[in-house]
Amino acid sequence: MAKKALLFLAEGFEEVEAVTPVDYLRRAGVEVVTAAITGNRTVKGAHGMTLCADTETASLGGKGLLAAHAWDAVIIPGGQPGADNLAACKAVGRLYLDMDNAGKICAAICASPAVVLSPLGLLNGKKFTCFPGMEKQVKAGIWSEDAVVTDGSLITSRAPGTAAAFALVLVEKLAGAEEAAKLRAAALL
Repeated sequence: MAKKALLFLAEGFEEVEAVTPVDYLRRAGVEVVTAAITGNRTVKGAHGMTLCADTETASLGGKGLLAAHAWDAVIIPGGQPGADNLAACKAVGRLYLDMDNAGKICAAICASPAVVLSPLGLLNGKKFTCFPGMEKQVKAGIWSEDAVVTDGSLITSRAPGTAAAFALVLVEKLAGAEEAAKLRAAALL
């Protein structure tokens, strides 16, 4: 059975950080669902790119799909004001806490580890990375300059330039090292 991942989209998301994980994971056979938190499926990114999400967060909640039993991973891009919008969405926070309690993959990139995950307590005592300078907002985590940091089921990354490395770690965790190696070779990374 294919693994399933949910990626939330909010107005002002960083486009590269959203599209790259979705693309790489789908190429590796992972079922990825994009969910807009905006009330409609059309979401505008921080640099003017508009994406049509697969569904809306409210629709998932109505189907009982905003719980850890439905997913193997949950992913959020950064960007501003995207990260702030994700942090303000109670459904995003509840699912991240549920996924963490279930030991499932909780992934975030750029500003989102500091802006979304830290206030939820998900970085407490954990090694993480984020967009340079944002680590100053995190009081209880262990910051690293690495491009991608994995601590248990927590996966964090730094910025648009690390999106491919972030996506490949997600592929490895969800589809296996062999799939990640094949994708890395096919993408000339």
